[in-house]
Amino acid sequence: MKRILPWAREFFQRADMLLFALCMVCSIFGLVLIASATAHTAEGSTQYLLIQTVALLIGVGLFVLFTVIDIDVIADKWIILYIVSALLLIALRFFGVADDTGNKSWLRFGPIGIQPSEVIKIIYIVVMAKHISYLKEYRDLNHPLSVLQLAVHFGVPFVAVVLISADLGSALIFFFIFLLLLFIAGLRLYWFLIGAAAMAAAIPFLWSNVLRQDQINRILAPYDPSIDPAGDSVMWQANQSRLALASGQFTGTGLYHGPQTQSGGVPAQHTDFIFSVVGEELGMLGCIVVIALLLAIILRCVQIGLRSHNTMSMLVCFGVAGTILFQSFINIGMCTGLTPVIGLTLPFFSYGGSSMFSLFAAAGLVSGVKFRPKAERFRRYG
Repeated sequence: MKRILPWAREFFQRADMLLFALCMVCSIFGLVLIASATAHTAEGSTQYLLIQTVALLIGVGLFVLFTVIDIDVIADKWIILYIVSALLLIALRFFGVADDTGNKSWLRFGPIGIQPSEVIKIIYIVVMAKHISYLKEYRDLNHPLSVLQLAVHFGVPFVAVVLISADLGSALIFFFIFLLLLFIAGLRLYWFLIGAAAMAAAIPFLWSNVLRQDQINRILAPYDPSIDPAGDSVMWQANQSRLALASGQFTGTGLYHGPQTQSGGVPAQHTDFIFSVVGEELGMLGCIVVIALLLAIILRCVQIGLRSHNTMSMLVCFGVAGTILFQSFINIGMCTGLTPVIGLTLPFFSYGGSSMFSLFAAAGLVSGVKFRPKAERFRRYG
């Protein structure tokens, strides 16, 4: 006990407790929303709340663990991290279970399901940040060979996720992280233009040979009314979500009193469409609070990254912030009908154990940057 108390005191002093508090507030808020969103189901809210609470407790443990472990020690084990990612993808190839969207995204162990992509994207942030920082500090980041290495580094997990699980949402997160980290690290603009041209050339092939027709329809439907003119197939979820959001007006109908929510009118309302529950039962005011909380987490990650004065640490912080930003933007866009429905949850709020503990692990990595400051090696953003 005498050893534990000083360690705990030091942890609370050095760890980023503001980031932890923000994550906890969002998660507890999410538990309340999940309880309301699942109250109408045959099994009730108990099962969902139990699983989400266990995932939250695991997440808290991972936050502490990744705060105290030196991020450089984690990144130096990049070969092991790559092997773990590869094994998860191989397991998904042979033992993966498809969800109702047709994406083979889950490993099932009885009633427990794990989504490997949630774990892989955190590994991806760390390993990509390590690779970019190494090239920037010891090589030339803008040299063609460096760019080729990074393109391969991005392309392998991206293609693997698309081909094995057909999970376009997770694949797009990898793409966004890749672009963001390269931009923050200072890759020259002409490389982005060359990349955009290469993508423009590759899109017709991917469109015709990789994407399924239902995925193509989901991508185009928000912008092409002719795909679902009656709004009863591809746009059904988004339309029901918009109906729920509109009915909430400014203050909402109250928890457990939303007509759409309590009748189960919005499919996946406790996962991908939980923002519709916020809009209907807590109104625009509740939506503003949710967005403000997520924005606070994102800005805190950015702030810690800018203060780190260390290439890799900064990139990890921006990678975590970018992941939460992109996922939140797409999820809210799905619920409002502005973006395609591609199966991304709202960070910290949606039901999903894998997402919950992965996000807390990512927040722990950011907290670890503050917990263990590095020597200043990167002055440009200081």
